[in-house]
Amino acid sequence: MKFKRLAELELRGRRVFIRADLNVPQDASRQITDDTRIRASVPGIRLALEKGAAVMVTSHLGRPKEGELKPADSLAPVARRLGELLGREVLLLRDWV
Repeated sequence: MKFKRLAELELRGRRVFIRADLNVPQDASRQITDDTRIRASVPGIRLALEKGAAVMVTSHLGRPKEGELKPADSLAPVARRLGELLGREVLLLRDWV
């Protein structure tokens, strides 16, 4: 089976859902210590944005438990770093489902 690549798709006006592995290591003060996984996601996200798509990125940190919200599991530091790398604001939404 041949899959089309993101670059081959017409994305203008479309919604693109990207599940990225952004489970990055952080120190005790929740500072990201290695952003390799975030940087690896940037080309695909940037391509979709440049092609006019509305992009939603999803991921997780650690091993969150159902119904248990802990600050350590927040993707806020990841959203901040992703925004820096993309050169634009990255909104972090809660309870969007």
